[in-house]
Amino acid sequence: MAHITCFGEVLLDVFPTHKKIGGAPLNVAVRLQSFGNAIAIISSVGADKKGNKIVDFIQKNNLNCEGLQVDEQLKTGNVKVSLNSKGSASYDIKFPRAWDQIQLTEKAKNITKEADAFVFGSLVARNEVSRNTLYELLKIANYKIFDVNLRPPYYTIEILSYLMNQANFIKFNDDEIFEIAKDLNFKSTSLEENIQFIAEATHTASICVTKGKHGAILYYHDAFYYNHGYHIKVVDTVGAGDSFLASLITKLLEKESPQKALDFACAVGALVAGSEGANPAIKVEDVNKFISAS
Repeated sequence: MAHITCFGEVLLDVFPTHKKIGGAPLNVAVRLQSFGNAIAIISSVGADKKGNKIVDFIQKNNLNCEGLQVDEQLKTGNVKVSLNSKGSASYDIKFPRAWDQIQLTEKAKNITKEADAFVFGSLVARNEVSRNTLYELLKIANYKIFDVNLRPPYYTIEILSYLMNQANFIKFNDDEIFEIAKDLNFKSTSLEENIQFIAEATHTASICVTKGKHGAILYYHDAFYYNHGYHIKVVDTVGAGDSFLASLITKLLEKESPQKALDFACAVGALVAGSEGANPAIKVEDVNKFISAS
């Protein structure tokens, strides 16, 4: 069992017909916990009904919420989610919200120091307060996992470069890595070459790139590993990448082989995409059966 701290946004995803509690760090945290890890989350909610609802959700999912702050001025985060005919999501992320003002507290520092791994994303760096808190926590984190989530207009190449250089492990989707490498003046259509460029430019030994229904590619200690995806009828893609990352982290920290870890993570991501919402219940035995049947 690994002790992992997740840092960043917690919010309500508002779909056309319903609402779901989410935010990439929280989605990752819930999936990590479901696989037997001990998880703490550092974020902020408003002093409102939505915030209370998120606190209840975090507690019911057995996450350590000692690092969860309550902001008396700003509202709890919310995101308007739109789905196209293929189930792919687009997001209207409200600003400012409570998670833009995550404070650097002694509790946050202790939770970070004590963790085996520290998971963070790029969206939380959109505002100076949370960004500065993140920068300070990265100085004391043990193993830093950067989950890139490019949400225009909430990022700059300068901030992304800094965060990549701090990370021990980076996860992108294929569009994100091509965009970032191009912004760093690297021009190649080869995914492998883009991965190696980022690895060398940022001194990062481990990089994973998801490719939607086409699976993912993992660069792990100078070797490439591939999974070409699992067939599933997509309901919505919200949270699929988050569950993928949580599954991959779990297996790699358990010292599973990189190939088996990647296969497991791709299967979990597919099962989430075939379900409604970001956090459907998925058991390890369900994943193994799905892999065997594919």
